[in-house]
Amino acid sequence: MFKNKLRKINLINRKKKYKSLDINFSLLKNILKKPNLLKKRKIGAYFPINYEIDCFEILKKLEQSGYKISLPVIKKKNEMDFFEWSFKHPTYVGEIGVPEPYQKKKVYPDIILVPVVAFDMHNNRLGYGGGYYDRYIEKIKKIKKILTIGLAFSFQKAKKIPINSYDMKLDFILTEKYIN
Repeated sequence: MFKNKLRKINLINRKKKYKSLDINFSLLKNILKKPNLLKKRKIGAYFPINYEIDCFEILKKLEQSGYKISLPVIKKKNEMDFFEWSFKHPTYVGEIGVPEPYQKKKVYPDIILVPVVAFDMHNNRLGYGGGYYDRYIEKIKKIKKILTIGLAFSFQKAKKIPINSYDMKLDFILTEKYIN
């Protein structure tokens, strides 16, 4: 119940305060420069909706630098997989109203950029409540080591996000001002 109230308040607040702020690309590059990430070239991202951080400028720069981009495709039972995508390729509106790639080459990203409704100092994330990212992160961590980076506005930080056993903590939260 508390999660739903926190989600609703944060979504309203994000809509009110939303500006087309750019995430500082140099902050992301600082994360990607970590020695164990230099060869990680597959980025899973999201198509920004509902006043989320617009990650497309970052994705364009990453694609120009040789990274392979992928976007999620929603499946049944609140599950998703990532499929290869490029700015040269079209998308279509999927079952839940979010654009998805036409290309159907499944990808297991090395790094996943995750949309955030709210976050706390421990990198716990509140999403929309469907559990898509939590399920996917749990699934892929059984296959390979990945890095998860939430993208949020600094004003989305909460004192504490209530978590359950199925909630997946993120490795980093990247805002327009700092890395958490």
